Amino acid sequence: MRRILLADADAFYVAVARAVDPDGAGKAALLIVGGSRESRGVVCSASYETRKFGVRSAMPIARALRLCPGAMCVPVPFKECIRRSAEIREALQHYTPVVEGASIDEWYLDLTGTEGIYQHEPLAATAHRIREGIRAQTGLALSIGGGTNKLIAKMAVDRAKPSRGGEGILIVEPGSEQDFLRSCALADIPLVGPKFQARLAAHGLITVEDVLRHDLTALERCISKREAHWLWNRAHGRDEGDVFHRTMNRGISRDETFSKDLTDDGDIERELLRLVTRAAADMRGDGLTARTVAVRLRDWDFKTRGAQRTLPEPVVSDRVILRVAHELLAKLRSARRVPARLVGVRLSGLKAVVAVDQLELPTTGQETERDRGLTRAIDRVRGKFGPKSILPGGLS
Repeated sequence: MRRILLADADAFYVAVARAVDPDGAGKAALLIVGGSRESRGVVCSASYETRKFGVRSAMPIARALRLCPGAMCVPVPFKECIRRSAEIREALQHYTPVVEGASIDEWYLDLTGTEGIYQHEPLAATAHRIREGIRAQTGLALSIGGGTNKLIAKMAVDRAKPSRGGEGILIVEPGSEQDFLRSCALADIPLVGPKFQARLAAHGLITVEDVLRHDLTALERCISKREAHWLWNRAHGRDEGDVFHRTMNRGISRDETFSKDLTDDGDIERELLRLVTRAAADMRGDGLTARTVAVRLRDWDFKTRGAQRTLPEPVVSDRVILRVAHELLAKLRSARRVPARLVGVRLSGLKAVVAVDQLELPTTGQETERDRGLTRAIDRVRGKFGPKSILPGGLS
């Protein structure tokens, strides 16, 4: 019998922001994390007190402040969030050797086969042990959901969160999965987003119970065959996904929300150049290479679009990454040339370099040894004189 837990840090960005600034954000009950009051960014997270006013993540900060004028706004403390996330993960590995980072503030734990280590105590007791241990070690609170697979653990932790009136821990015991699912709405199932919910609701499918009243053939008459099979399995609590021990950062992202919408391609490309330079330097500083480059645009009307490309071999140089990023940006802009309020870049497919100083990688058509030599020289100058000591021509 599988024993899967999902540990989810409660209001993670808010908790870290308060820890970084105890005399400011730490004393503000009404807190928005995402930017300043004057910024045009979006809410990354909000304190539970602020959420009572209707403030939600991904909401424009300007709108959030109209709902909650008294809220304090602070930027996201990215570096500290990354450090605290790593701290929690390291602490979780004391309880089980298999920990999968689902995001910066979520971790799956596979405790299958550890019953003897915990003297055959109930999984809920083990979850309490983990929750209290992490709080004592890091000062941060977790909600924990558990069950016989990742789907049940994910839905359980959502129900356990204080923001939903939970008590921090909810374990769905083996054999009770169907009773638990019957108490859920289809919106509670991961990846059933607003558009899918609307299509399902048009057929009278709003709760899991609604789906269970139909056989698979009837469900296929409402939605596509692929969607029907997927939803049928989820409604019956089926998920064969394993918990993988991932030690590598999944990606490095950098983005910028403009104080004023940008319409000129040259201006947007200049911001992209700045972001690529930062992301690539941080990647190399961590001793990593990347194979996938992605670019994201958020238009003036908040429509978010993205494009990505995976290269045949890992790369490290600004020139190659920037060339790919520019091509992706051009593709996005040609599809819809409207004012942009945000541009972002993400490097993924990360892999450690065996010899970081030499960047010993096979030469490919994408990246030459000259590219890598120039990259090494630039990094040495920046390491000695600071990150702004040498910049691309477009930023100087």
